[in-house]
Amino acid sequence: MKKRQTTRARNQTLLFIGLAIFTFMNLIPLIWAALTSVKNPADAFTVPPTILFHPTIEYHRQVWFDRDFVRYLFNSLIVSAGTVLISVPIGSLAAYGLSRMPQRRASPILFGLFTIRMFPHMLLAIPFFVMGSFLNMIDTYPLLILALVAINQPFTIWLMYSFFLDIPRDLDEAAAIDGCNLWQTFRIVILPLARPGLTVAALFSLLLSYNEFLFALVLTGIRTKTLPVAIASFGGEDVSDWSISAAGAIGIMLPIVLVMIFVQRHLVRGLTIGAVKG
Repeated sequence: MKKRQTTRARNQTLLFIGLAIFTFMNLIPLIWAALTSVKNPADAFTVPPTILFHPTIEYHRQVWFDRDFVRYLFNSLIVSAGTVLISVPIGSLAAYGLSRMPQRRASPILFGLFTIRMFPHMLLAIPFFVMGSFLNMIDTYPLLILALVAINQPFTIWLMYSFFLDIPRDLDEAAAIDGCNLWQTFRIVILPLARPGLTVAALFSLLLSYNEFLFALVLTGIRTKTLPVAIASFGGEDVSDWSISAAGAIGIMLPIVLVMIFVQRHLVRGLTIGAVKG
């Protein structure tokens, strides 16, 4: 028994060390960008890298006050919020219906959604641009929001489908006996139980829409340009623009970090729900 405990402790230590190394390797680009954003160009591009330097917040000031960062952030938040508010309710309704269908009928639909999700987004950008031009909707919020809903909807449905499967169908039958119709059963009984799943679906939908670059580049213009497109335009031939781009990369993460801090407890619960059956 003691030998088994020693082996288990050693394996846990090795796992912890491996995860720590993996986490640090993934944080290297973030740390590098954070250091570059507070360095002068003379310190940011020296070889070997300068460890001791005089930090500056000049490039962060330029990003927030001289480069219309706040306006681009506002555009990104509008697009992301619109995508979440449309994608999650529709995806939840579709996922609930599929979860209550016989498996042989639901499987082809789910496979079709999976195929759509695998379809290269590059090939969809041109049709969306043509339709937007025909409807005179280029450089408007609704066009980009609807495009993002279309490409992210299969993912939302698949995600919510797994959560609804974990909710026993006996609850639907009990609600029906109590006189609830399908809509009341979904809204009053099922939806509160799927709240962790809704949080996860909303967060992933938010991340996918907030970080979208291709569709935002093709479908937006001066008025509705989002942060990923704006930050890509910060860089230039002048090496000082690299520090500005790094400052923009740090700034674009701040809203997501704040959201993650507030929903961390619900996110962990949503990701682990169904892992343990009791």
